[in-house]
Amino acid sequence: MKVRIKRIAGPSYGEPILPRHMTDLAAGMDVFAANKDPIALEPGERGLVPTGFAIELPDGFEAQVRPRSGLALKHGLALLNSPGTIDPDYRGEVKIVVANLGSEPFVISYGDRIAQMVISRFERVEWDEVSELSGTGRQSGGFGHTGTKKG
Repeated sequence: MKVRIKRIAGPSYGEPILPRHMTDLAAGMDVFAANKDPIALEPGERGLVPTGFAIELPDGFEAQVRPRSGLALKHGLALLNSPGTIDPDYRGEVKIVVANLGSEPFVISYGDRIAQMVISRFERVEWDEVSELSGTGRQSGGFGHTGTKKG
């Protein structure tokens, strides 16, 4: 599938690096920071990282922006609205909402791989309002309902 993508230039941007799969079997494409000047995040601080690109997804597809596991584990860098959804009718720049949940300052520089993006098909639904739902073995059991014991 081909998806249209546009580089966005600006005085505070370096040359945008387009998202790309880093291995042959990777589901997600790495997304790179386009900011020319470093973005420093103190512990607990949030920021918005420019990527320097916009996309045109076909109807029925979304782009999901997700955290990179290495940045989350090593530095506590999180994406607050994860996964972030880019709808097929959005044409603006893709920007990444990050939070430093770590204990040390974290600096995002031009070209850093800051997120991953997965293109996924979705379905639109119509609600069929009923007075009762069909039964299951679980019923309304919620968080932790199935237990934590192994075996």
